[in-house]
Amino acid sequence: MTQPILESFSEVLQSTHYLPSISMILPFEPKMSVEIELRQRLKIAEQKAARQIREQYPEERAEPVLQKLNQLIAQLDFDTHKKSIAIFVSPLFEKVHYLDIPVEEKLIIDETFEIRDLIYSKKASHRYLLVILSAKEAKILLGNSRHFIKISTHTSERNADIIQDIPTKIANFSDEQKMKENMLDRFIRQIDHQIQQLERSYALPLFLMATPKVIGHFKQLSKHASMLIDSIPGNYEEATEYNLYQIMQPYLENWKKVDQKRILKQLDASLGQKRLVFGINEVWKAAVERKGRLLVVEKDFVYPAELSGTTDAIQPRDETLQHPFYIRDAVDDIIEKVLSTGGDVEFVEPGVLKDFQKIALIEYYT
Repeated sequence: MTQPILESFSEVLQSTHYLPSISMILPFEPKMSVEIELRQRLKIAEQKAARQIREQYPEERAEPVLQKLNQLIAQLDFDTHKKSIAIFVSPLFEKVHYLDIPVEEKLIIDETFEIRDLIYSKKASHRYLLVILSAKEAKILLGNSRHFIKISTHTSERNADIIQDIPTKIANFSDEQKMKENMLDRFIRQIDHQIQQLERSYALPLFLMATPKVIGHFKQLSKHASMLIDSIPGNYEEATEYNLYQIMQPYLENWKKVDQKRILKQLDASLGQKRLVFGINEVWKAAVERKGRLLVVEKDFVYPAELSGTTDAIQPRDETLQHPFYIRDAVDDIIEKVLSTGGDVEFVEPGVLKDFQKIALIEYYT
């Protein structure tokens, strides 16, 4: 296997041949947690690993690895702003990685660690943005499986610029309904601007609740109408949080489908913004250049490869040449590169990325 950009991950993949070995993936947000509580959770995870190792190995083989694990945990950086850690220990190797992705706790003993294990351990957030829109008011809520957090509320009456910006000829309209529609359109454009900012910050599934008429105006005017997972017709201005929760449940039952739809909409939007590359060769090059904001890949896609002269180009592995140095799976190496530069990774079902040659990468805003 050639040396990837993030060499330590390759060391991890190879180190698991020396047993016993421990791979530990844990949530780790010191800035969001009380340190004493976080240390207690780490202690419990360490005790769990020790118990399993001692059940499988005699003391003379277990203790050196457990001592390394204890030392790594004692030396963790509690000033980090990351969200999780991955700890790897074997008789010949120890390493800690600080990551920007939320994860579920996972312990792997004596099994070959794959970088994909990190992604499979990602914590499912089940969060979404809900816009409740009328001609007079817009509420933007951050929802999850239990409750809502109000992000902002806007009323058209407060925005004098909406009225001031209406052309003079509109003020002379005898058709009052036409004037109201023009004001609604102006209001929708204003709300759309905030949706754009929120989409950049959160990148979450987007739902809209409004009357059929307002939904029609929104879909016609919004620059982000294509990002809607679904629109829910009706008047929900006075709906309670419990009412909203009940209404949203049928739309959220198959969260994997909702999230996959969100990802595809992100890819399409990024393609239009010329921030998307796809296909293994183009994605590899962008990842090497540290441009990866979000990598999306079909979960069964693997690609044995060789470097093609330089580190920013690869070609399929020619097994007939029996070259001793090759990239076992270029997809795994790409994942490593994206994670190491603060990007994120999403897996989708086989066939979902048929229009993107199984792998696509959204680049950072420039």
